[in-house]
Amino acid sequence: MLLLFVALAVFVAWSWLSYPAVGHWLYNLAMASEARLYKLHKIEVPIAEMTVSTWQGGPYEASSAILMLHGFSADKNLWLRCARHFVRQYRVIIPDLAGHGETGFKAGGGYDIAVQAKRMIQLLDVCGVEKVHVIGNSMGGYIAAWLAATYPERIASLALIDPAGVTAPEPSDMERHLARGHNPFLINSREEFQRFYAMTMESPPWVPKLVLDAVAQRYEQQRDELEEIFRDFRASPPMEPKLAEIKCPALLLWGRKDRLIDVSSVPVWSKGIANLEVDVWDHVGHMPMVEQPGNTARLYGEFLERQR
Repeated sequence: MLLLFVALAVFVAWSWLSYPAVGHWLYNLAMASEARLYKLHKIEVPIAEMTVSTWQGGPYEASSAILMLHGFSADKNLWLRCARHFVRQYRVIIPDLAGHGETGFKAGGGYDIAVQAKRMIQLLDVCGVEKVHVIGNSMGGYIAAWLAATYPERIASLALIDPAGVTAPEPSDMERHLARGHNPFLINSREEFQRFYAMTMESPPWVPKLVLDAVAQRYEQQRDELEEIFRDFRASPPMEPKLAEIKCPALLLWGRKDRLIDVSSVPVWSKGIANLEVDVWDHVGHMPMVEQPGNTARLYGEFLERQR
């Protein structure tokens, strides 16, 4: 009986300890399988101070390239189901931004928007891309807008999906949390992650609980790193004074149910960028390219066709 009890205890302990590991394995396997299906390949790109992990696909000799930038605490995998629609016609480059995904974090490495934008220019240089269509979500949108304003000779067009970078007239749920001294991105438990995850999308795609718990563990493990990155990017100069410098064709997509960055930001961007097309979606949250990748790709594809 004692032996049976010990064996049971060992099994329970093993199951508990390996549970997140299995979730990580399933997530990585699923992302790698989708990338292979969509003909996107993992390529490590060395730049001045680090090596950037990317998904890349499409014809390398294509006359047009697309750079897709994810948001804070996310990674390059969030673009896969949207990117699949562009790999036949465009060269597609999807990086893990510094400190995210498989691109390493370095304490004190500098994660403000200007530095992150400069790294993207270095990435394009190493990839041999002179001019690019850039699309970004959230913090990635902030970086994309900074690129368009600061490096106009390198940006063919700009697409923004629920971007950070300007002050919204109305506070979002996240801003109200921050005002109370609580950052929803800084996770201490699975329960906190579940509440945070519910804020990111209105209708998230189904993900096994095993995988979500593994993602929650990653947030817990990277809490201090995320805190530094968040502090740096939130301290970056605002986009409002630079919006008039964006001269390339631009598209703004926004989910009306965004709880992280309020939809009242739309008029600020519209007033600042002269050549801006706007589309606000009902019943969609902060990451339309994840909630509705097909519709996002359709609207973005139509925008790119108009540039041709």
